Amino acid sequence: MKRTLTSFLLLFLILAPAQSTAMAYSSDPEKFIGEIIDEAKIILSSQDSQEAKAKKLSEIALKTVDIKGIGYYTLGSKRKELSPEELKKYEEIFQKYFLKSFTSRLTTYSDPKIAVLSSEKISDKYTIVKTMLLKTTKKPEVKIDWRVYTKDPDKPLIRDLIIEGLKLARTQKEEFASILSSNNNDINALFKVLENFINK
Repeated sequence: MKRTLTSFLLLFLILAPAQSTAMAYSSDPEKFIGEIIDEAKIILSSQDSQEAKAKKLSEIALKTVDIKGIGYYTLGSKRKELSPEELKKYEEIFQKYFLKSFTSRLTTYSDPKIAVLSSEKISDKYTIVKTMLLKTTKKPEVKIDWRVYTKDPDKPLIRDLIIEGLKLARTQKEEFASILSSNNNDINALFKVLENFINK
């Protein structure tokens, strides 16, 4: 489970924007992702400490990624069974888990080379933005498709990444389901797994 979400977060980290001030991002999904890429090059190549970078990225992730939506999706149908108190606890734990996961991978990339290729509107709510993590001497070329949520056309949000055809949110959902299935569908077992990662 940790590996899958970390992969999602790592790829978000590569492209996460650098500024924590009020940045007016484009409402056009393709430009939105392009702006994020440009901002990433600034923060990841800066001389800031890892802690400072992590703080900036966490602040921006809260603005540009639909963490709550991702959390609900990965919980699947179990969400309907939770009490309001349990659901609130899950939202809080998942957000901490999300942020801890990608900030813990902060130094993996320092100078990402990303090309925005094209975009495809698949519905009124979603647009797929196609990008490519360019090949280097140490890393292979990687195709990355961004699933951008546009229910609010003025505020696009990142909902998923598709890495070489693999939908990371779906894979994470299956892993959450596996944890629940192995623990008599007890939500507290999932809470424990997430909290253990957060607190290490």
